[in-house]
Amino acid sequence: MGIADGHGLPVALRTESASPAEVTVVEQTPEERIVPAVPERLIGDKAYHSDGLDQKLMENFGTEMTAPDRSQARPPPAGRPPTRRVPRR
Repeated sequence: MGIADGHGLPVALRTESASPAEVTVVEQTPEERIVPAVPERLIGDKAYHSDGLDQKLMENFGTEMTAPDRSQARPPPAGRPPTRRVPRR
Protein backbone atom coordinates (compact mmCIF):
# COMPACT_ATOMS: atom_id res chain seq x y z
CA MET A 1 0.00 0.00 0.00
CA GLY A 2 1.24 3.44 -0.79
CA ILE A 3 0.26 6.95 0.24
CA ALA A 4 1.16 9.78 -2.13
CA ASP A 5 0.94 13.55 -1.82
CA GLY A 6 -0.96 15.83 -4.18
CA HIS A 7 1.91 15.77 -6.68
CA GLY A 8 2.11 11.96 -6.79
CA LEU A 9 5.29 11.68 -4.70
CA PRO A 10 5.31 8.79 -2.20
CA VAL A 11 4.81 9.70 1.45
CA ALA A 12 4.50 6.20 2.96
CA LEU A 13 4.90 2.64 1.62
CA ARG A 14 3.99 -0.68 3.23
CA THR A 15 4.15 -4.23 1.85
CA GLU A 16 1.62 -6.83 3.02
CA SER A 17 0.28 -10.13 1.78
CA ALA A 18 -2.83 -10.06 -0.38
CA SER A 19 -5.14 -11.54 2.25
CA PRO A 20 -5.75 -8.63 4.69
CA ALA A 21 -8.33 -6.03 3.75
CA GLU A 22 -6.96 -2.66 2.70
CA VAL A 23 -8.86 -0.93 5.50
CA THR A 24 -6.78 -2.79 8.09
CA VAL A 25 -3.52 -2.12 6.24
CA VAL A 26 -4.14 1.62 5.88
CA GLU A 27 -4.13 1.98 9.68
CA GLN A 28 -0.49 0.86 9.80
CA THR A 29 0.79 2.52 6.62
CA PRO A 30 1.44 6.02 8.09
CA GLU A 31 3.92 4.40 10.51
CA GLU A 32 6.07 3.44 7.49
CA ARG A 33 6.28 6.98 6.10
CA ILE A 34 9.32 8.14 4.17
CA VAL A 35 9.00 11.80 5.12
CA PRO A 36 8.94 12.93 8.77
CA ALA A 37 5.66 14.86 8.50
CA VAL A 38 2.36 13.00 8.91
CA PRO A 39 -0.23 13.88 6.24
CA GLU A 40 -3.06 16.09 7.51
CA ARG A 41 -5.67 14.46 5.23
CA LEU A 42 -6.05 11.19 3.34
CA ILE A 43 -8.47 10.70 0.47
CA GLY A 44 -9.67 7.20 -0.35
CA ASP A 45 -12.35 5.47 -2.40
CA LYS A 46 -15.57 3.89 -1.11
CA ALA A 47 -13.69 0.92 0.37
CA TYR A 48 -12.15 3.23 2.97
CA HIS A 49 -15.46 4.58 4.28
CA SER A 50 -15.40 3.48 7.92
CA ASP A 51 -16.12 5.50 11.05
CA GLY A 52 -13.73 3.28 13.01
CA LEU A 53 -10.91 3.93 10.56
CA ASP A 54 -11.60 7.67 10.65
CA GLN A 55 -11.42 7.68 14.43
CA LYS A 56 -8.23 5.57 14.64
CA LEU A 57 -6.35 7.71 12.10
CA MET A 58 -7.40 10.89 13.91
CA GLU A 59 -6.40 9.56 17.35
CA ASN A 60 -3.10 7.94 16.34
CA PHE A 61 -1.80 10.35 13.70
CA GLY A 62 -4.04 13.43 13.68
CA THR A 63 -4.97 12.58 10.08
CA GLU A 64 -8.44 13.24 8.66
CA MET A 65 -9.77 10.50 6.36
CA THR A 66 -12.08 11.49 3.49
CA ALA A 67 -13.99 8.81 1.59
CA PRO A 68 -17.34 8.83 -0.23
CA ASP A 69 -20.30 7.31 1.55
CA ARG A 70 -21.17 3.81 0.37
CA SER A 71 -24.88 4.17 1.11
CA GLN A 72 -25.51 6.91 -1.44
CA ALA A 73 -26.66 5.13 -4.56
CA ARG A 74 -27.46 7.05 -7.69
CA PRO A 75 -31.21 7.03 -8.44
CA PRO A 76 -32.25 5.43 -11.75
CA PRO A 77 -32.81 7.80 -14.67
CA ALA A 78 -36.31 9.27 -15.00
CA GLY A 79 -38.68 7.27 -17.16
CA ARG A 80 -36.76 4.02 -16.78
CA PRO A 81 -38.76 1.11 -15.34
CA PRO A 82 -37.39 -0.47 -12.14
CA THR A 83 -35.02 -3.39 -12.60
CA ARG A 84 -36.73 -6.78 -12.55
CA ARG A 85 -35.60 -9.05 -9.71
CA VAL A 86 -36.87 -12.27 -11.30
CA PRO A 87 -35.51 -13.11 -14.75
CA ARG A 88 -38.00 -13.72 -17.52
CA ARG A 89 -38.53 -17.33 -18.56
